[in-house]
Amino acid sequence: MTLTPSIKREYIINLGRQGKRMDNREFHEFRNIKLETNVVKKAEGSARIHLGNTQVMVGIKMDVGEPYPDTPDSGVLTTAAELIPMASPDFEAGPPREEAIELARVVDRGVRESEVVDVEKLCIEPGEKVWILFIDIHILDYDGNLFDAASLATLAALYSTTVPAERFELGDDYPLPLREPPISCTSIKMDDIIIFDPSLDEELIADARLTVATDVNGDIRAMQKGLNGSYSKEEIQKIIKASVDNGRHLRELLKQTIGGK
Repeated sequence: MTLTPSIKREYIINLGRQGKRMDNREFHEFRNIKLETNVVKKAEGSARIHLGNTQVMVGIKMDVGEPYPDTPDSGVLTTAAELIPMASPDFEAGPPREEAIELARVVDRGVRESEVVDVEKLCIEPGEKVWILFIDIHILDYDGNLFDAASLATLAALYSTTVPAERFELGDDYPLPLREPPISCTSIKMDDIIIFDPSLDEELIADARLTVATDVNGDIRAMQKGLNGSYSKEEIQKIIKASVDNGRHLRELLKQTIGGK
């Protein structure tokens, strides 16, 4: 560790021991969020989010193809993330980096395991023809907490999606069939301090990271741990409770953005 990061880590942790953060937020508090939909006119659905200075755009495209052999009556979901160089000096052009693969996996798991997309209704002809739904995540500006930004933008994009049936001569267009979505909340642990929605400076000194996705009933639908640090049972219980509380607020924001769908 170089001198400057070491000094910054000590400063941030000392603030935390005083119950403070660099931007004066509470430990459980998210940054200001601006969420908008239908930002890409040629996509079936799209959304852009500003989570503090982090900015993410998600586009949804749909095509017709064959189902997987083990799920002949269900549509197909595929998720990809791109960390474009203009978003951060640490991002490079080329094949997907490990961080992009992990981000896509976390978002995909939250959507897939919660069954927010009713994939059975995306079947056209069992075993022959189904809708394939592509979720493309683009990081435009990186200032921490890509997991929650990408997850919330993905949900907003899905709720703005129209199935392009007319284009494929399959009848009239119709809204993407969806169920109540999960809400993802990410926290990090610095030393023995746990905070939510970390900024980039906070994220860079984290010992451990935990993302918890909960449904409208407060039940856990997905969890993803990152980094090498560990949590106690009590810390995990505290994180889950705060994730449920934050999830209620973020769910309300999502509903306001999509018009109460």
